[in-house]
Amino acid sequence: MNKRNFKGWLYLLPAMLFLGIFMVYPLIDVFIYSFEEGYNSASQTYYGTGMYNYSYVLHDPYFLQAIRNTFILVVITVPLSTLLALLISVALSSVKALKKLFQTIYFLPYVTNTLAVGLVFMILFKKTAYSDGLINLVLKLFGQGPVDFIDGPYWAKMLVLCIYTIWIVMPFKVLILTSALASVNQNYYNAALVDGTSRFRIFIRITLPMISPTVFYLIITGFIGAFKAYSDAVALFGTDLNAAGMNTIVGYVYDMLYGNGGGYPSYASAAAILLFVIVLTITCINLLVSKKHVYYS
Repeated sequence: MNKRNFKGWLYLLPAMLFLGIFMVYPLIDVFIYSFEEGYNSASQTYYGTGMYNYSYVLHDPYFLQAIRNTFILVVITVPLSTLLALLISVALSSVKALKKLFQTIYFLPYVTNTLAVGLVFMILFKKTAYSDGLINLVLKLFGQGPVDFIDGPYWAKMLVLCIYTIWIVMPFKVLILTSALASVNQNYYNAALVDGTSRFRIFIRITLPMISPTVFYLIITGFIGAFKAYSDAVALFGTDLNAAGMNTIVGYVYDMLYGNGGGYPSYASAAAILLFVIVLTITCINLLVSKKHVYYS
């Protein structure tokens, strides 16, 4: 090993130690716990090893409900938030006056506390004995409702959760896409305008290919973030998500560790490993797709 390579590995050593201690080791530890049946964290004992923890989790109706909720959230919020963020970013890029002000306004929800935004959404959607909520007042104008979006039917609660999630994640995506659009070489646009190319064709043939690495980055991180959703549901429906029927996979893991029916680290570990496998699979699929559809200049 020459001196230059030695220095490179030396510079990487702190990061490698950090990742090994705080990421790789816990993952290995959780993987081991997932096979230890009846593990007791107080006495550090268990009565056997095998696949029972995975079998229990995969047959637990609460976990199946959590998987259903999480996948619905992922399928709806990731494409919609990315598409809306892309449209808003393109619109912001074409605005000349007060451009910075509009960018700041769109970014505000991202820096606002999640629970505070959840409280606002509860005021908007929650139906109480004293008020039907602002959204129901709007629905009444069209002869609809009232609907209890917080404690009512499943579809109404899922609708609120999806809207809330999109509202929370979209500002970050707008910020990233706005930066990506600003980095596109203006000469491409000038050449297209000289040829009389329509704006839609410019967007499809120039803008989208040039920012495709950023778009796929947001899609991949969006999938990962949506699969790890938990605080969004808590902000809207409280900590007892199983009772509300709105638990997520991460919420299920937390409940198995610390919830009212908690104290089962083996089941929590099995659920966490299943979540890891799901996220890893989706990420690998996205990376394979991106190789064919992403343009790197």
